[in-house]
Amino acid sequence: MDDFIKTLSEIKGNKISPDLIGSIITRYASIWLPELAADESDRPAASSGNPAESVTHSWTKKRFIIESVVGILPPEKDSVPTDFLLRILRAAKVVRVEPACLFELEKRVSRQLDQASLKELMIPSFSHTSSTLLDVELVLRLVGSFLNTEEAARGGAAVGKVARLVDSYLAEAALDSCLALPEFVSLAGALPRYARPIDDGLYRAIDTYLKAHPGLSKQERKTIWSLIDCNKLTQDACLHAAQNDRLPVRAVIQVLLWEQSRLANKHLDWSGTLSGPRSPAELPGRCLSKRETGFQQMEIKKLKEEVLRLQSQCMAMERQIEKLSEKKRGPFLSWKKLGISGFKGHRIAEMEQGNEVGIGPYLVKTKVRGRTPNRRKSMS
Repeated sequence: MDDFIKTLSEIKGNKISPDLIGSIITRYASIWLPELAADESDRPAASSGNPAESVTHSWTKKRFIIESVVGILPPEKDSVPTDFLLRILRAAKVVRVEPACLFELEKRVSRQLDQASLKELMIPSFSHTSSTLLDVELVLRLVGSFLNTEEAARGGAAVGKVARLVDSYLAEAALDSCLALPEFVSLAGALPRYARPIDDGLYRAIDTYLKAHPGLSKQERKTIWSLIDCNKLTQDACLHAAQNDRLPVRAVIQVLLWEQSRLANKHLDWSGTLSGPRSPAELPGRCLSKRETGFQQMEIKKLKEEVLRLQSQCMAMERQIEKLSEKKRGPFLSWKKLGISGFKGHRIAEMEQGNEVGIGPYLVKTKVRGRTPNRRKSMS
């Protein structure tokens, strides 16, 4: 090791690029520690040593090699692959290197977290005090350090890559029945809202967690659903959520109403395209053919049918909730108590004393339960 460090210092004096220096160190470390190689097929055979070597002596030698390699890594970002840093971090946690060495490795990984792979990020928990299979606290620290970097502050594509990586990691970690809800929520909520343009990956992770933890209370299910933004769910995810009996009732109603409002907006857009007033700059270059017009009208008809179907499902859900809550809170259930008082330009109005309930752009006739008022009897 001393000879290698001396030779490497001479090479650095010749103004060699940091990437080349990093590749030399990576290759050297993989020879002494075969578990650091990228693929098993590329891993060289371990150097022959004393068969009677004790485990303590073997760990001491590995600890010395890891600490020496970390000490000579180039300071430039991207000079060493992120996956190699994760593999050496995993080996460092096994042999329990010095805390300063672990801190340096975590700092380097966090700067390049957007380049990490899910396979290498799934580092087991080697702590006796942790009950989880994966080291979730490590990933939480890496994400927190990444958010403090300049690249994360710019809010570029790297933040989106880390968000997708975290969602995939959560989907794997959620299978662990020992993963507590606060740990799951902390990691899922560590990234800002803008980091996820689409919440489908997070929804899959939440659904996996609900499957692996069927004993969650109603309040815990509400807590985990609060991580989701219905506006960022695709149509397929909304369809799955609307039929998911593991979600709280509030979540199902939110998804149904959001999908209804989205379809209604799309219907209005189609209607405005066909019949709405246009400025001369918005006029098409040619008139639509009869075939194209007929196709658009068929699409609008399908959208109307889909809106009506979702509306009927929503009203059926409302009636079921009314039946469940009739004994405790009377025949009416306020939509505002469900936390779904508004959706993007749509209003949910409830008239407790009337006979109409407005949901979005639609009015639904409902019968008012209870005693009907007595009419004034004639004196004649």
